[in-house]
Amino acid sequence: MAKATKKYFEGTGTRKTSKARVRIYEGKGASVVNDKPYEEVFKDDQQQKDLLRPLVVTGAVDKFHFSAHVSGGGIVGQLDAIKLGLARALVEWDADKREALSKENLMSRDPRMKERKKYFLIKARKRPQFSKR
Repeated sequence: MAKATKKYFEGTGTRKTSKARVRIYEGKGASVVNDKPYEEVFKDDQQQKDLLRPLVVTGAVDKFHFSAHVSGGGIVGQLDAIKLGLARALVEWDADKREALSKENLMSRDPRMKERKKYFLIKARKRPQFSKR
């Protein structure tokens, strides 16, 4: 007998070195990040509101719950990666939501990355102290 699989929509998000795979499921349920409730991972109220922003913009807060697996980076990078993954999953669910998400700047990846260190320099741009004599 085949195992019944639950229908979901998937989206991936990245930010700096963080990568997130987000799945949204229809119906009520607990939203989790790395198998923990998202409130436990993101303790700050502002971070929790920011995380749910794609769902609020599309009006799908009561329709979906999500599961996110995220790795790499820090808290803010992981938060932005999950947010982008949520937005992409919502567009997969309904392509008409893309315009509303784009207007709120939730569909674009933040391109800023750490600049690589160059040879002879201490960091990317910091130089050793110059001594004339």
